Amino acid sequence: MRRLVALIVIALIGATAYGLASPSSGIGVNGVTLSSPTFQAELRAISTNPSIQCFITALDPVSFGPGAGAASITATGASAWANLRIEGIAITQYVKKNLKFNPSAAQLTQAQTSLEAELTQAALAKQYNCPGTAAQALALMPAEMRNSQVLGQAASLYLLSKLNSTIPLTTASMQSYYGAHTSSYDTLCVSIALVPTTSISAFGAAQGRGETVSQLAAQYSIDPSKTKGGAYGCYPPTSSQYSGVRNDVGTDALNVFPKTPQLISYNGGTYALYVAVTKRTPTPFATAQSAVLNDLQSANANAANTIKQRILALAAVAVDPAFGRWGLNTTGPMVFVPAIPSASDVGSSSTLTTASAPSYK
Repeated sequence: MRRLVALIVIALIGATAYGLASPSSGIGVNGVTLSSPTFQAELRAISTNPSIQCFITALDPVSFGPGAGAASITATGASAWANLRIEGIAITQYVKKNLKFNPSAAQLTQAQTSLEAELTQAALAKQYNCPGTAAQALALMPAEMRNSQVLGQAASLYLLSKLNSTIPLTTASMQSYYGAHTSSYDTLCVSIALVPTTSISAFGAAQGRGETVSQLAAQYSIDPSKTKGGAYGCYPPTSSQYSGVRNDVGTDALNVFPKTPQLISYNGGTYALYVAVTKRTPTPFATAQSAVLNDLQSANANAANTIKQRILALAAVAVDPAFGRWGLNTTGPMVFVPAIPSASDVGSSSTLTTASAPSYK
Protein backbone atom coordinates (compact mmCIF):
# COMPACT_ATOMS: atom_id res chain seq x y z
CA MET A 1 0.00 0.00 0.00
CA ARG A 2 2.81 2.40 0.82
CA ARG A 3 4.42 1.72 -2.54
CA LEU A 4 1.15 2.53 -4.33
CA VAL A 5 0.74 5.83 -2.46
CA ALA A 6 4.34 6.74 -3.24
CA LEU A 7 3.78 6.05 -6.92
CA ILE A 8 0.68 8.26 -6.93
CA VAL A 9 2.65 11.09 -5.30
CA ILE A 10 5.39 10.71 -7.91
CA ALA A 11 2.75 10.72 -10.65
CA LEU A 12 1.40 14.00 -9.32
CA ILE A 13 4.85 15.57 -9.52
CA GLY A 14 5.52 14.35 -13.03
CA ALA A 15 2.06 14.73 -14.56
CA THR A 16 2.51 18.45 -15.24
CA ALA A 17 5.10 17.68 -17.91
CA TYR A 18 5.44 15.11 -20.64
CA GLY A 19 8.73 13.21 -20.49
CA LEU A 20 10.33 12.90 -23.89
CA ALA A 21 11.73 9.48 -23.05
CA SER A 22 8.32 7.98 -22.21
CA PRO A 23 7.43 4.99 -24.39
CA SER A 24 4.06 5.24 -26.17
CA SER A 25 2.21 4.12 -29.28
CA GLY A 26 2.20 7.57 -30.87
CA ILE A 27 -0.65 9.13 -32.85
CA GLY A 28 -2.83 7.53 -35.52
CA VAL A 29 -5.00 9.34 -38.05
CA ASN A 30 -6.98 7.36 -40.64
CA GLY A 31 -4.43 4.57 -40.61
CA VAL A 32 -1.41 6.88 -40.81
CA THR A 33 0.80 6.61 -37.74
CA LEU A 34 3.10 9.20 -36.26
CA SER A 35 5.43 7.08 -34.16
CA SER A 36 6.27 7.87 -30.58
CA PRO A 37 10.01 8.43 -31.25
CA THR A 38 9.19 10.81 -34.11
CA PHE A 39 6.67 12.77 -32.03
CA GLN A 40 9.10 12.90 -29.10
CA ALA A 41 11.84 14.23 -31.38
CA GLU A 42 9.50 16.99 -32.54
CA LEU A 43 8.60 17.95 -28.97
CA ARG A 44 12.28 18.01 -28.10
CA ALA A 45 13.02 20.29 -31.06
CA ILE A 46 10.26 22.69 -30.00
CA SER A 47 11.20 22.81 -26.33
CA THR A 48 14.96 23.15 -26.83
CA ASN A 49 15.24 25.39 -29.90
CA PRO A 50 14.23 29.03 -29.21
CA SER A 51 13.61 29.83 -32.88
CA ILE A 52 11.31 26.85 -33.52
CA GLN A 53 9.56 27.40 -30.20
CA CYS A 54 8.92 31.08 -30.93
CA PHE A 55 7.36 30.60 -34.35
CA ILE A 56 5.30 27.57 -33.28
CA THR A 57 4.02 29.46 -30.24
CA ALA A 58 2.94 32.28 -32.54
CA LEU A 59 0.62 29.81 -34.27
CA ASP A 60 -0.78 28.41 -31.02
CA PRO A 61 -0.24 30.64 -27.96
CA VAL A 62 0.35 27.96 -25.33
CA SER A 63 3.48 27.13 -23.39
CA PHE A 64 5.87 25.04 -25.45
CA GLY A 65 8.66 25.58 -22.95
CA PRO A 66 10.47 22.89 -20.96
CA GLY A 67 8.52 21.02 -18.29
CA ALA A 68 9.47 20.52 -14.67
CA GLY A 69 11.93 17.70 -15.38
CA ALA A 70 14.89 17.29 -17.67
CA ALA A 71 14.15 16.57 -21.35
CA SER A 72 10.43 17.35 -20.93
CA ILE A 73 7.81 19.72 -22.29
CA THR A 74 4.66 21.02 -20.62
CA ALA A 75 1.59 18.81 -20.96
CA THR A 76 -0.26 21.74 -22.52
CA GLY A 77 2.43 22.09 -25.16
CA ALA A 78 2.45 18.37 -25.94
CA SER A 79 -1.32 18.25 -26.46
CA ALA A 80 -1.28 21.47 -28.52
CA TRP A 81 1.36 20.07 -30.86
CA ALA A 82 -0.58 16.79 -31.07
CA ASN A 83 -3.58 18.87 -32.14
CA LEU A 84 -1.64 20.63 -34.89
CA ARG A 85 -0.12 17.38 -36.13
CA ILE A 86 -3.48 15.59 -36.22
CA GLU A 87 -5.04 18.45 -38.17
CA GLY A 88 -2.21 18.41 -40.71
CA ILE A 89 -2.32 14.65 -41.22
CA ALA A 90 -6.13 14.57 -41.46
CA ILE A 91 -6.24 17.34 -44.07
CA THR A 92 -3.39 15.79 -46.07
CA GLN A 93 -5.13 12.40 -46.10
CA TYR A 94 -8.51 13.92 -46.99
CA VAL A 95 -7.12 15.85 -49.95
CA LYS A 96 -5.11 12.87 -51.14
CA LYS A 97 -8.05 10.46 -50.97
CA ASN A 98 -10.96 12.65 -52.04
CA LEU A 99 -9.29 15.16 -54.37
CA LYS A 100 -6.49 12.89 -55.65
CA PHE A 101 -3.91 15.50 -54.75
CA ASN A 102 -0.24 14.58 -54.89
CA PRO A 103 1.83 17.78 -54.79
CA SER A 104 4.50 18.44 -57.39
CA ALA A 105 7.93 19.78 -56.50
CA ALA A 106 6.79 23.25 -57.59
CA GLN A 107 3.71 23.05 -55.34
CA LEU A 108 5.83 21.98 -52.38
CA THR A 109 8.18 24.91 -52.98
CA GLN A 110 5.20 27.26 -53.10
CA ALA A 111 3.81 25.69 -49.93
CA GLN A 112 7.10 26.20 -48.08
CA THR A 113 7.18 29.86 -49.10
CA SER A 114 3.58 30.22 -47.95
CA LEU A 115 4.31 28.51 -44.63
CA GLU A 116 7.31 30.74 -43.99
CA ALA A 117 5.16 33.81 -44.68
CA GLU A 118 2.41 32.52 -42.38
CA LEU A 119 4.87 31.91 -39.54
CA THR A 120 6.41 35.34 -40.05
CA GLN A 121 3.01 37.08 -40.06
CA ALA A 122 1.91 35.17 -36.94
CA ALA A 123 5.04 36.26 -35.07
CA LEU A 124 4.64 39.87 -36.18
CA ALA A 125 0.96 39.90 -35.19
CA LYS A 126 1.88 38.82 -31.66
CA GLN A 127 4.90 41.15 -31.62
CA TYR A 128 7.30 38.27 -31.00
CA ASN A 129 10.95 39.01 -31.65
CA CYS A 130 11.84 35.49 -32.75
CA PRO A 131 15.54 34.62 -33.13
CA GLY A 132 16.32 34.03 -36.79
CA THR A 133 13.80 33.82 -39.62
CA ALA A 134 10.90 31.47 -40.24
CA ALA A 135 12.94 29.84 -43.02
CA GLN A 136 15.78 29.20 -40.57
CA ALA A 137 13.34 27.77 -38.01
CA LEU A 138 12.00 25.34 -40.61
CA ALA A 139 15.54 24.32 -41.55
CA LEU A 140 16.28 23.52 -37.89
CA MET A 141 13.34 21.13 -37.58
CA PRO A 142 13.85 17.37 -37.81
CA ALA A 143 13.35 16.25 -41.42
CA GLU A 144 10.06 14.42 -40.78
CA MET A 145 8.65 17.41 -38.88
CA ARG A 146 9.65 19.91 -41.57
CA ASN A 147 8.43 17.76 -44.46
CA SER A 148 5.07 17.10 -42.83
CA GLN A 149 4.51 20.82 -42.21
CA VAL A 150 5.25 21.69 -45.83
CA LEU A 151 3.08 18.82 -47.11
CA GLY A 152 0.24 19.87 -44.82
CA GLN A 153 0.53 23.45 -46.06
CA ALA A 154 0.39 22.27 -49.68
CA ALA A 155 -2.70 20.19 -48.95
CA SER A 156 -4.38 23.09 -47.14
CA LEU A 157 -3.68 25.51 -50.00
CA TYR A 158 -5.07 23.05 -52.52
CA LEU A 159 -8.18 22.42 -50.42
CA LEU A 160 -8.78 26.16 -50.05
CA SER A 161 -8.52 26.59 -53.82
CA LYS A 162 -11.37 24.10 -54.25
CA LEU A 163 -13.78 25.74 -51.81
CA ASN A 164 -16.52 27.80 -53.44
CA SER A 165 -16.44 30.22 -50.50
CA THR A 166 -12.72 30.97 -50.83
CA ILE A 167 -11.77 34.32 -52.35
CA PRO A 168 -8.35 34.40 -54.05
CA LEU A 169 -6.00 36.90 -52.43
CA THR A 170 -5.10 38.61 -55.69
CA THR A 171 -5.17 42.33 -56.38
CA ALA A 172 -7.99 41.84 -58.89
CA SER A 173 -10.11 39.88 -56.40
CA MET A 174 -9.48 42.42 -53.65
CA GLN A 175 -10.42 45.31 -55.92
CA SER A 176 -13.62 43.52 -56.92
CA TYR A 177 -14.51 42.85 -53.29
CA TYR A 178 -13.71 46.45 -52.36
CA GLY A 179 -15.95 47.71 -55.15
CA ALA A 180 -18.88 45.71 -53.77
CA HIS A 181 -18.23 46.82 -50.17
CA THR A 182 -16.86 50.35 -50.54
CA SER A 183 -18.82 51.73 -47.60
CA SER A 184 -17.21 49.13 -45.32
CA TYR A 185 -13.88 50.94 -45.73
CA ASP A 186 -14.93 54.53 -45.11
CA THR A 187 -12.67 56.63 -42.89
CA LEU A 188 -14.69 56.96 -39.69
CA CYS A 189 -14.77 59.94 -37.35
CA VAL A 190 -16.37 59.15 -34.01
CA SER A 191 -17.52 60.79 -30.80
CA ILE A 192 -17.94 58.99 -27.50
CA ALA A 193 -19.64 59.42 -24.15
CA LEU A 194 -18.34 57.46 -21.15
CA VAL A 195 -21.22 57.55 -18.70
CA PRO A 196 -21.47 56.29 -15.08
CA THR A 197 -24.12 53.58 -14.81
CA THR A 198 -26.02 55.78 -12.34
CA SER A 199 -26.54 58.35 -15.12
CA ILE A 200 -27.75 55.96 -17.85
CA SER A 201 -31.43 56.76 -17.27
CA ALA A 202 -30.84 60.51 -17.30
CA PHE A 203 -28.69 60.14 -20.45
CA GLY A 204 -31.51 58.22 -22.17
CA ALA A 205 -34.09 60.79 -21.16
CA ALA A 206 -31.95 63.65 -22.52
CA GLN A 207 -31.40 61.67 -25.70
CA GLY A 208 -35.16 61.28 -26.00
CA ARG A 209 -35.59 65.04 -25.71
CA GLY A 210 -33.42 65.45 -28.80
CA GLU A 211 -30.13 66.59 -27.29
CA THR A 212 -27.26 66.28 -29.74
CA VAL A 213 -24.21 64.03 -29.48
CA SER A 214 -22.11 67.03 -28.50
CA GLN A 215 -24.57 68.13 -25.80
CA LEU A 216 -24.92 64.63 -24.35
CA ALA A 217 -21.15 64.08 -24.19
CA ALA A 218 -20.54 67.49 -22.62
CA GLN A 219 -23.17 66.92 -19.95
CA TYR A 220 -22.80 63.24 -19.03
CA SER A 221 -19.41 61.90 -20.18
CA ILE A 222 -16.47 61.61 -17.78
CA ASP A 223 -13.95 61.20 -20.63
CA PRO A 224 -11.66 64.20 -21.34
CA SER A 225 -13.14 64.35 -24.86
CA LYS A 226 -16.29 65.87 -23.30
CA THR A 227 -14.64 69.29 -23.65
CA LYS A 228 -14.75 68.76 -27.43
CA GLY A 229 -18.31 67.47 -27.44
CA GLY A 230 -17.09 63.89 -27.32
CA ALA A 231 -15.03 64.14 -30.53
CA TYR A 232 -12.54 61.29 -30.22
CA GLY A 233 -10.77 61.03 -33.57
CA CYS A 234 -10.88 59.77 -37.13
CA TYR A 235 -9.82 56.26 -38.17
CA PRO A 236 -8.80 55.32 -41.71
CA PRO A 237 -8.61 51.64 -42.77
CA THR A 238 -4.84 51.77 -42.18
CA SER A 239 -5.39 52.36 -38.45
CA SER A 240 -4.70 49.42 -36.14
CA GLN A 241 -7.94 50.31 -34.31
CA TYR A 242 -10.06 50.48 -37.45
CA SER A 243 -11.62 47.04 -37.16
CA GLY A 244 -12.78 47.67 -33.59
CA VAL A 245 -14.18 51.11 -34.41
CA ARG A 246 -15.99 49.76 -37.46
CA ASN A 247 -17.54 46.99 -35.36
CA ASP A 248 -18.65 49.54 -32.75
CA VAL A 249 -20.49 51.82 -35.16
CA GLY A 250 -21.62 49.33 -37.79
CA THR A 251 -24.09 50.97 -40.15
CA ASP A 252 -25.41 53.42 -37.54
CA ALA A 253 -26.78 56.76 -38.70
CA LEU A 254 -24.56 59.81 -38.42
CA ASN A 255 -24.50 61.89 -35.23
CA VAL A 256 -26.67 59.56 -33.16
CA PHE A 257 -25.64 57.68 -30.04
CA PRO A 258 -27.08 54.15 -29.85
CA LYS A 259 -29.97 53.51 -27.48
CA THR A 260 -28.12 50.61 -25.85
CA PRO A 261 -24.52 51.24 -24.74
CA GLN A 262 -21.62 48.86 -24.18
CA LEU A 263 -20.81 48.23 -20.53
CA ILE A 264 -17.07 48.38 -19.91
CA SER A 265 -14.68 48.29 -16.95
CA TYR A 266 -12.75 51.50 -16.43
CA ASN A 267 -10.60 52.56 -13.45
CA GLY A 268 -12.07 49.81 -11.30
CA GLY A 269 -15.68 50.71 -12.10
CA THR A 270 -18.35 49.85 -14.66
CA TYR A 271 -19.37 52.49 -17.19
CA ALA A 272 -21.62 52.79 -20.20
CA LEU A 273 -19.79 53.53 -23.46
CA TYR A 274 -21.74 55.25 -26.22
CA VAL A 275 -20.08 55.58 -29.63
CA ALA A 276 -21.46 57.67 -32.50
CA VAL A 277 -20.05 58.02 -36.00
CA THR A 278 -20.03 61.70 -36.95
CA LYS A 279 -18.49 61.50 -40.41
CA ARG A 280 -17.86 58.86 -43.10
CA THR A 281 -15.37 59.60 -45.86
CA PRO A 282 -14.89 57.21 -48.82
CA THR A 283 -11.37 55.77 -48.88
CA PRO A 284 -9.54 54.88 -52.12
CA PHE A 285 -8.60 51.23 -52.62
CA ALA A 286 -4.88 51.95 -52.26
CA THR A 287 -5.48 53.15 -48.70
CA ALA A 288 -8.01 50.46 -47.83
CA GLN A 289 -6.09 47.55 -49.37
CA SER A 290 -4.62 46.26 -46.09
CA ALA A 291 -8.04 46.22 -44.44
CA VAL A 292 -9.57 44.45 -47.45
CA LEU A 293 -6.82 41.84 -47.28
CA ASN A 294 -7.44 41.27 -43.56
CA ASP A 295 -11.18 40.84 -44.18
CA LEU A 296 -10.63 38.33 -46.99
CA GLN A 297 -8.10 36.39 -44.95
CA SER A 298 -10.58 36.24 -42.08
CA ALA A 299 -13.39 35.10 -44.38
CA ASN A 300 -11.18 32.41 -45.92
CA ALA A 301 -10.04 31.29 -42.47
CA ASN A 302 -13.66 30.87 -41.36
CA ALA A 303 -14.41 28.81 -44.46
CA ALA A 304 -11.28 26.73 -43.92
CA ASN A 305 -12.11 26.18 -40.25
CA THR A 306 -15.58 24.91 -41.15
CA ILE A 307 -14.25 22.28 -43.56
CA LYS A 308 -11.42 21.42 -41.15
CA GLN A 309 -13.90 20.63 -38.38
CA ARG A 310 -15.87 18.40 -40.77
CA ILE A 311 -12.71 16.54 -41.74
CA LEU A 312 -11.69 16.05 -38.10
CA ALA A 313 -15.20 14.91 -37.12
CA LEU A 314 -15.01 12.10 -39.70
CA ALA A 315 -11.39 11.16 -38.99
CA ALA A 316 -10.43 8.01 -37.11
CA VAL A 317 -7.99 9.33 -34.50
CA ALA A 318 -6.03 7.50 -31.81
CA VAL A 319 -3.89 9.42 -29.34
CA ASP A 320 -1.62 7.92 -26.75
CA PRO A 321 -2.85 9.07 -23.31
CA ALA A 322 0.62 10.48 -22.60
CA PHE A 323 0.03 13.12 -25.29
CA GLY A 324 -3.58 13.95 -24.46
CA ARG A 325 -7.18 12.86 -24.84
CA TRP A 326 -9.05 13.05 -28.15
CA GLY A 327 -12.54 14.36 -27.47
CA LEU A 328 -15.30 16.74 -28.51
CA ASN A 329 -15.09 20.40 -27.55
CA THR A 330 -17.82 23.00 -28.13
CA THR A 331 -16.03 24.01 -31.35
CA GLY A 332 -15.31 20.46 -32.54
CA PRO A 333 -12.97 17.52 -31.88
CA MET A 334 -9.57 18.26 -30.39
CA VAL A 335 -6.81 16.92 -28.14
CA PHE A 336 -7.33 17.76 -24.48
CA VAL A 337 -4.48 18.04 -21.99
CA PRO A 338 -3.81 14.69 -20.24
CA ALA A 339 -5.83 14.30 -17.07
CA ILE A 340 -3.85 14.97 -13.89
CA PRO A 341 -4.81 13.19 -10.63
CA SER A 342 -6.40 15.45 -8.05
CA ALA A 343 -4.19 16.40 -5.14
CA SER A 344 -7.19 15.93 -2.84
CA ASP A 345 -7.19 12.22 -3.67
CA VAL A 346 -3.63 11.73 -2.43
CA GLY A 347 -2.79 11.30 1.21
CA SER A 348 -0.31 13.53 2.97
CA SER A 349 3.29 12.44 2.76
CA SER A 350 3.17 12.11 6.54
CA THR A 351 1.16 8.91 6.08
CA LEU A 352 4.27 7.32 4.67
CA THR A 353 6.11 7.46 8.01
CA THR A 354 6.03 4.73 10.61
CA ALA A 355 5.30 7.33 13.29
CA SER A 356 1.87 8.06 11.83
CA ALA A 357 0.77 4.90 10.05
CA PRO A 358 -2.57 5.23 8.28
CA SER A 359 -5.57 3.57 9.85
CA TYR A 360 -7.95 1.66 7.62
CA LYS A 361 -11.59 1.23 8.51
